[in-house]
Amino acid sequence: MKTIRLPDGTAVRALGQGTWMMAEDRRRRAEEIAALREGIDLGLTLIDTAEMYADGESERLVGEAIEGRRDEIFLVSKAYPQNASRDRPPRACEASLARLGTDRLDLYLLHWRGSVPLAETVEAMERLVEAGKILRWGVSNLDTDDMDELVASGGAACATDQILYNLTRRGPEHDLLPWLAGRGITTMAYSPVEQGRLVAHPALRTLAEELGATPAQVALAWLLAQGDIIAIPKAGRSAHVRENRAAADLTLDTEVLAHLDELFPRPEGRVPLEML
Repeated sequence: MKTIRLPDGTAVRALGQGTWMMAEDRRRRAEEIAALREGIDLGLTLIDTAEMYADGESERLVGEAIEGRRDEIFLVSKAYPQNASRDRPPRACEASLARLGTDRLDLYLLHWRGSVPLAETVEAMERLVEAGKILRWGVSNLDTDDMDELVASGGAACATDQILYNLTRRGPEHDLLPWLAGRGITTMAYSPVEQGRLVAHPALRTLAEELGATPAQVALAWLLAQGDIIAIPKAGRSAHVRENRAAADLTLDTEVLAHLDELFPRPEGRVPLEML
């Protein structure tokens, strides 16, 4: 499977597992844990979660799924904006670690920007690195202007910007993606299949049938072909995990990529970064 190098040289799989909207129904808990474990078995070892997801239950779900296999996992979680001040991140991080059943995070992100000055967030993140609670830090949902401010606030060590990016959300291609690439900051794409809505796109369905694939696989394969992008689709069933994993082996030729550009053209001009 394709790997992506983080700014510090660490190699991670380009296709991971997201957990947004998991752990919200206890009747599905066993099925969701089984799906995460199957993903690990298939090489989808980057797992993304957040303290916000299901009010912390997603972290507990992930903790149960990775029990006994922590060292195989590149574990990502995210902090609420109000927990990104100078003093609150240690408590928020410790709570996430407890729910996950681990002593460290591989990557800790500011979930979105709030009222806390970015300089405070940078200071707090760096202290967590020094304390060994996190190995690296990054942000989520920050646009180009925000990233400029982050770096100017001492945040040059930012490893990742996790953003909404998929076939229907191509605005970041105008300036944010080039900005990140130019500074060696990795892009992580959430909702790569637009929360499943791309699966129902008629033209994408037709193209997928011609390729002997599913619409979700084509959407993921397109994203993985865009460069140093990490995609984190959510899959709560093992069959869905296997479908996602197969997308990593789907190669789209230049003709198909050009056709996808026609079906899903990027905006003609810059648009603000979108969020879900």
